[in-house]
Amino acid sequence: MKPEPECKYDLKDRVAMVTGAAGAIGAGICRGLLRSNCRVAATDISEEQLDILVKEFQSESGNRIAGVVMDVTSQASVSEGIKKIVEIFGCLDIGVVNAGIAHVSTLRDMNISDFQKLEKVNVEGTLLVLKELAKHFEAQKTGGDIVLISTKNVFSPGASFGAYSATKAAAHQLARIASLELAPIGVRVNMVAPDAVFSDGTRKSGLWQQIGPDRMKARGLDEKGLEEYYRSRNLLKAQITADHVANAVLFFVSHQTPTTGATIPVDGGLPDATPR
Repeated sequence: MKPEPECKYDLKDRVAMVTGAAGAIGAGICRGLLRSNCRVAATDISEEQLDILVKEFQSESGNRIAGVVMDVTSQASVSEGIKKIVEIFGCLDIGVVNAGIAHVSTLRDMNISDFQKLEKVNVEGTLLVLKELAKHFEAQKTGGDIVLISTKNVFSPGASFGAYSATKAAAHQLARIASLELAPIGVRVNMVAPDAVFSDGTRKSGLWQQIGPDRMKARGLDEKGLEEYYRSRNLLKAQITADHVANAVLFFVSHQTPTTGATIPVDGGLPDATPR
């Protein structure tokens, strides 16, 4: 795979918070923001994985990145995390809502407790982050940006992937509503909808480590074969990377166009997943 070119956007020292930063997509977004002259607060529930991520990026970016442990299912944790970020960097201009979990099961066999776990993280977690960011931006009075990392499953759900598809669709709708409610205070809220991202080049996606075996079994494929399956099914025959997702985030937060409430698909072209 050819390395992705460094991003050309200049975010002029703005400060971004990324939830779920220790995963493949989160790490790719942090990398893209740092390369675009942004200061980054990487947040995750796993302190160990967060420390690994921050040390990795500090070797290149120094104190332009800091780690803040955050549990998106706890309003107190989200609120305190945002306060800590402001203490570290002096402000917070961008919120990237990326934390999420997945589960594989048919509706018939769905364990309600498993569904509720996804609701807690994907729906309530999104709501709590949006809620606390709204309070922060209202008090800061500088406008801002929120980008939700959605999924192609909002528009084209998959069999045995109902819990993820439904809860991410709810999160997507919350972000759309936030775009209506926060526009009067100058906050743009947009969504990025990627297809499968298997790694960021150095770390594998936790989500795909979790659901990959089921997908491989269902299609009679090994890991490389599964990645090839997802690459070959899109119109451009593209392997979707964390850097591609980061580039979509950067398009929104660099204000290339006066846009809010919009979704960028990052999927190589999937006609049945085109936002309608």
